[in-house]
Amino acid sequence: MDFTIAGILMLDGVTNGAIYALLGLAIVLVFAITRVIFIPQGEFVAYGALTLAMLQIGVVPGTVWLLLVLALLAALLDALKALRRRITASRVGIGAIKTLAWPALVMLLSLWAAPRQLPLIAQSLLTLAIVTPLGPLVYRLAYEKLADASVLVLLIVSVGVHFALTGLGLVFFGAEGFRNPSFWDARFAAGALSVSGQTLIIFIVSVALMLSLFLFFEHTLRGKALRATAVNRLGARLMGISTSGAGRLSFGLAAFIGALSGLLIGPTTTMFYDTGFLIGLKGFVAAIFGGLASYPAAAVGALFVGLLESFGSFWASAFKEVIVFTVIIPVLLWRSFQHGQVDEEE
Repeated sequence: MDFTIAGILMLDGVTNGAIYALLGLAIVLVFAITRVIFIPQGEFVAYGALTLAMLQIGVVPGTVWLLLVLALLAALLDALKALRRRITASRVGIGAIKTLAWPALVMLLSLWAAPRQLPLIAQSLLTLAIVTPLGPLVYRLAYEKLADASVLVLLIVSVGVHFALTGLGLVFFGAEGFRNPSFWDARFAAGALSVSGQTLIIFIVSVALMLSLFLFFEHTLRGKALRATAVNRLGARLMGISTSGAGRLSFGLAAFIGALSGLLIGPTTTMFYDTGFLIGLKGFVAAIFGGLASYPAAAVGALFVGLLESFGSFWASAFKEVIVFTVIIPVLLWRSFQHGQVDEEE
């Protein structure tokens, strides 16, 4: 291996690592606030990339109908809960309108936009508008009633949600793979290396999103509420912070990050309905480097995973996935020895 090949592999590894860093941050965010190990994070990556692919070919994506159905179920459950508490019909109606307004608007916009072949940026924004609201709805329907359950119970629910979303992905998008067009087709030469415009976009968007999340958590009231919930759920509740609202917001941010990652990686990787699982799992490995608690450590771990995958594919391409996932074993052992024995959660 010469320096040119090493540079190419390093560039590819850092590019993939930037995507894994976003997913790792999303997984850490969700776990810190809700104690949910969010296995379906990768499904939002696939949904983002494949929803854009459907819009590209002029078809209304199935995620639009999924969004509408989940919103209807959430509105129905809220109405039943309100009726048991003897809340007036007018308030029930207002709550249903708030739940259904955005999904209905997105559905109408998708029906209008899909056959018109809008510009790529407009289709990408529509994709984010479709996929991002799925996060809070998934939390409301699958996790909210179990918010105080053990981590193991929440993990089992995550496995079920993962299989459900993967199966729905097969129904919505079929078994065929799709690769989206690049957002920027330019290429730049840096010595023996050639950097594509899409690679630069991945770097710029990833850094901008991480910086935005930092500013959100440090300088906004909602961000500080999320941090308080992550530190102490009971204390946050006693201070008037809605832990349910914090959970919905964290899932919304995770869905947005996943969908955006799908848009970024779609032009560089052929996406299938189940591709997101492996991508999300590598983000989980990155999150494990941070102990599911440290954002900087998760980002560093993601870069390490990306570089390991890149160089592993060069030396032993058939075993690159094995190499990446085997790394999690010494990390878990190190974490175990570092923190000692922890009593099982009641």
